[in-house]
Amino acid sequence: MNYFFAPMEGLTDAVYRHLHHKYFPGITGYYIPFFSPTQHRSLTPRETRELPPAEKEAFLAVPQVMTKNAEDFLWAAQVCADLGYREINLNLGCPSGTVVSKGKGSGMLADPDGLDFFLDTVCARSPIPVSVKTRLGLEEPEEFHKLLEIFNRYPLRLVILHPRVRKDFYDRPLREDWFSYAIEHSVNPVCRSGGICTRAQADSFAKTFRTNSVMIGRGLIGDPGMLTPGGTSAAALEAFFGELLEEYLTAFGGSRNAMFRLKEHWRYLLRRFEGSDKLGKQLCKTTDLAQYKAITREIFHTLPLRKELDPDWI
Repeated sequence: MNYFFAPMEGLTDAVYRHLHHKYFPGITGYYIPFFSPTQHRSLTPRETRELPPAEKEAFLAVPQVMTKNAEDFLWAAQVCADLGYREINLNLGCPSGTVVSKGKGSGMLADPDGLDFFLDTVCARSPIPVSVKTRLGLEEPEEFHKLLEIFNRYPLRLVILHPRVRKDFYDRPLREDWFSYAIEHSVNPVCRSGGICTRAQADSFAKTFRTNSVMIGRGLIGDPGMLTPGGTSAAALEAFFGELLEEYLTAFGGSRNAMFRLKEHWRYLLRRFEGSDKLGKQLCKTTDLAQYKAITREIFHTLPLRKELDPDWI
């Protein structure tokens, strides 16, 4: 069974991936949050940090690219190939309004013919295999009939399907029947993405839909050890978040941005602790590093961990 960590902008950066693998083994691979090639055809310092040579990673990592320009994608694919990566992923799922208005992310799904031409170009010339992370369509799930016909024309490494349309964002119920349709009609391997926040759920989805791959995002942010033998412990979480804080203090050059980054994780992680409302509010408000450390210490040492996340929260 393949368990992939979803690419989550602002959450699963290089520091997080490295330390998550250290403290919570059990992930098959990590998909790296997207980067967008520009006309300058060069990586920014931040993108360079996020794309270290693959041989320096102790785990499988897959870069993700967001672009609607085939030549830009091919440039990025060559950069990733030169760094030793063995797969490159096309973002067809981002529902952000600014992204969609530029015809990128899930905005590419609005132009099936353009997407067909794009995939025809990149699949023929990419130096490494191409995978896609997609939604069912822009407005209606029936759009997926045409999209899957297009995906089936090309030898995609993986079709990672989030069974919602763009207008659903992340709030509407998952359209499970369309994932079943994808499993039945795709000639390429299909990976499930979305709505998974427990190990039992992941295994149940795999069995129900006859797939050997699932991708988990918010569920793993909220329960980092979900797939680790022995599960998540408060001690492991404390060590993990302690080292994350030290790494971010160095990377960001100060406490403000380091705490801001970690508070994004705590939005999800607090759901794992019983009775966390009071301390969670204090944690959200504090701007003082010493107070942040005191609050998180109290959470780790006084609040009991729930057995698992509530399956209904995502």
